[in-house]
Amino acid sequence: MKLFLNRNFACMFFGRILTNVGDSLYAVAAMWLVYDLGGSTFYTGLAGFLTILPRMIQLLAGPIIDRLPIRKLLITTQLTQALLLLIIPVASYYGFLTVTLVLIISPILTTLNMFVYPAQMAALPSLVENDDLTKANSYFTVAYQGIEIGCNAIAGVLIVAIGAVSIYVLDSVMFLIGAILFSFLRVPAAPKNTSKESKSLPTFMRTYASELKEGVSVLFNKTLSKLLIGVIGINLVGGATFVVLPAFSDYKGGVEIYGFLLMAQAAGSLTGALLTPYLKLERFGLGKVYAYAFMVSGILWSVAIFSPWTWLVVTLYGLAWLPGGITNILINTVLQKGIPKNLLGRVFSAAYSVSGIALPLGSMAGGVLGVYIGSQYVIALSGIVVLCVGLIWLVDKQTRNLPKINEINESTFIKDEPKQIILTETV
Repeated sequence: MKLFLNRNFACMFFGRILTNVGDSLYAVAAMWLVYDLGGSTFYTGLAGFLTILPRMIQLLAGPIIDRLPIRKLLITTQLTQALLLLIIPVASYYGFLTVTLVLIISPILTTLNMFVYPAQMAALPSLVENDDLTKANSYFTVAYQGIEIGCNAIAGVLIVAIGAVSIYVLDSVMFLIGAILFSFLRVPAAPKNTSKESKSLPTFMRTYASELKEGVSVLFNKTLSKLLIGVIGINLVGGATFVVLPAFSDYKGGVEIYGFLLMAQAAGSLTGALLTPYLKLERFGLGKVYAYAFMVSGILWSVAIFSPWTWLVVTLYGLAWLPGGITNILINTVLQKGIPKNLLGRVFSAAYSVSGIALPLGSMAGGVLGVYIGSQYVIALSGIVVLCVGLIWLVDKQTRNLPKINEINESTFIKDEPKQIILTETV
């Protein structure tokens, strides 16, 4: 627990907890509010599309994150979100709350978060010792998933008790307190390449484009191209599943079931994060870890939906997310150890952006399919796709023979001849 004696880490950690409370409650309230106001999976699909669409432009945030002071960036984004969230309760009070207004506010809030999470991950190596990175990432993930479990567990009850609109007020307070905690941060400035520094706009734009290319170039290499395509496919069906969950929950019993399903999803990811340090997966090939993890996930994902008892549906669905919790811990640690600190912002932004590029399309497709074939079949089909991706990774020689995780270091990423590897995080 010595990490918590580090003031910077403690401020970042507890600030992240508070803002995660706001994010988690907001995610449940917003999706249910859209379903309640619109009455169709088409609107939840559209909400998912608009909310996730900013991930496609997150790629542009990398060079900005690498330049801006992390402390100022975190404070500004949290305060802006706090103000935006208050628009919904004000609109409800004066009688002009519509599904359109919710659909406008949601992507703006998500866009702000596109700066927050990569910035936090990029700053973490500057706040702790290199040997503590895995532990720090585990704390961050455990806290994130733990908060998500708690919030998802009570979100359904809160919506019934005080209404979805009132949750927006609570979220606003959480973001405000988070901003106050971030104000105590003292993050060391990242090293700059002074040879590229210039105040002229043309030079800045050329440098900006060069840095974007630098962040993206590590993504599209022959070695990991098939793994990247598979991750995009998994995220596509993940988006489809997320937007039909309100309709499926309504079919199963109501908003409380929605909260329990989201709680199970977070619990599965948390369990995976907690187990990661004890599984010693670093000694196995990266491709094999991905293949087996998501084969198991796909099977559980599909079987859960057609289970005869609601408690079994919730349990199996939660277990389906355990493999993702494991791989996310490993991925973040590998990136932070293998990428120079002055490149982390653009690389993490590129990773989040490319890995989530299919989410908006999946959200729209899931919303439309839910109208025609039903929400339960959309979720089952999504699980089958995840299973097939895992099988393809397992039989593909190139992916199966990827290096062991503990053998990946900075020389794996940066070489004279570009043989760069980047691992993307699944939703």
